[in-house]
Amino acid sequence: MTTSHPIVIAGAGIGGLTAALALAARGCRVVVVEKAARLEEAGAGLQLSPNASRVLTDLGLRPRLAPTITAPDAVSIMSVRRGGEVIRLPLRDRGDGRTDAPYWLLHRADLQAALLAQVKAIPAIELRLGCPFTDFAITGDGVVVRSGDGAAPLSALALIGADGVRSAVRQQLFPDVQPGFSGLVAWRGTIAAGRLPAELTPPRVQLWMGPKAHLVAYPMASGQQTNIVALMPGTLDSPSWSAPGDIAEIRHHFAAARWPDAARHMIEAVGDWRRWALFTMPDGGVWNRGPVALLGDAAHAMLPFVAQGAGMAIEDAAVLARCLGDPGGVPAALARYAAARRARVGRVQRTARQSGQIYHLRGAMAVARDLTMQALGTARLQARQNWIYDWRP
Repeated sequence: MTTSHPIVIAGAGIGGLTAALALAARGCRVVVVEKAARLEEAGAGLQLSPNASRVLTDLGLRPRLAPTITAPDAVSIMSVRRGGEVIRLPLRDRGDGRTDAPYWLLHRADLQAALLAQVKAIPAIELRLGCPFTDFAITGDGVVVRSGDGAAPLSALALIGADGVRSAVRQQLFPDVQPGFSGLVAWRGTIAAGRLPAELTPPRVQLWMGPKAHLVAYPMASGQQTNIVALMPGTLDSPSWSAPGDIAEIRHHFAAARWPDAARHMIEAVGDWRRWALFTMPDGGVWNRGPVALLGDAAHAMLPFVAQGAGMAIEDAAVLARCLGDPGGVPAALARYAAARRARVGRVQRTARQSGQIYHLRGAMAVARDLTMQALGTARLQARQNWIYDWRP
């Protein structure tokens, strides 16, 4: 797509930067506006399954990411009721032909840094930091985008809101659609290598299932850190996704439920807990009107219980670029984008919600869950994820 007018993306997070790269690869000129004056390290760990790593590889990011990636050998599903492993799902050498894209563990800041370096190397992308989106006006031939930095309004072919769960673009596009608090809180922290014994830091993802809570732990930063996420019911004390957390609250919850020593040892080893109240959008998301569309959490914030929040934003970026790169008008392209994403995203949202319910079972239901997983076996449990992992843009 060659034109004098750019496509404007509001938000320079993972989804926004990936979309900029994907659009530039299709011949589009892109302007990314971001309210932060600098993109600082933020967040904690990320799991990127093959559906997402495939897109990043196609965009040429693998060499930049290689020094920071950890490739786990398996997902180990643990049960508080059993006190240990229920079943282990290998992630390497499955023998089923799915070898074109790996499963990656990495720090969110490392992914954002790699995306940013790639963006800066492409002349067709202009990144404007300290430039908060304020509003837009749809015109006969596109959209006019205004920002709060005093710059002149931008005439654009399209505006893409990639500005997160509290999206300012969505607020104007769909003012009646708001994210809702799920009643669940994610507690996140990191542990430096060497602060835990080797048996607690295997080269795999550990998923501990327990009563009304679950715990996820995995290595990142090339094994130099362990990422810990504890997910449990909580109150909406702060809408921030990185508010300071009091270890006394999480310690009480996991002690009262008699979690095994291994899990509680990991919790105690975290020096700085961050508390993230989990908000979600309606199943299937909200997407577009005319030359304006949404992407990532702005469109479809979901529970993180199948580790697909970043993955779905990366997928969105690839599909958006494909649709805008096809012949035809922008509104029609964005309508195709929405149609291509709605059903899949809705299914992932529902799967994440159902997974959390399964992880948090108690009593006899937890016994039945563990026995069912073992009876299904590795191959059939893995096959249940293939519809997510096998996706291609």
